Amino acid sequence: MAVEGIAALRAKLRALPKAAKDEIRAALAQSAEEMAAMARRLAPVESGALRASIGWTFGQAPKGSMVLAEGSSDEAELRVTVYAGSDKAFYSRWQEFGTAKMAANPYFFPSYRSLRRRIRGRITRATRKAARSVASKS
Repeated sequence: MAVEGIAALRAKLRALPKAAKDEIRAALAQSAEEMAAMARRLAPVESGALRASIGWTFGQAPKGSMVLAEGSSDEAELRVTVYAGSDKAFYSRWQEFGTAKMAANPYFFPSYRSLRRRIRGRITRATRKAARSVASKS
């Protein structure tokens, strides 16, 4: 008994990582922007420097910033970092966690906690979408 279509199956399996990477990267970018936007809305505003310093990037955070969330991945292209703080907003940690004399004003962790299920679902859907699109190609 011979298996038919093995070459087509192998071609689809080779195409899956590229398609999945593209879909997951788009989902990660959307999720990181959503998390950074919510953290900006929740951040206390006096001069606006803290709010302006909140952002995200693929790869490493800018020097001098506090890493708020970092997705772990062996693939450098799929590593997303959400960060806050800069030379003007050096107090980002103090606002998030508080000090001995100042109560905490958390802005990041509440946004992470409220969005983590949505982000996880978005990545799962992106992975499934990539697998379906590769499987449906003839």
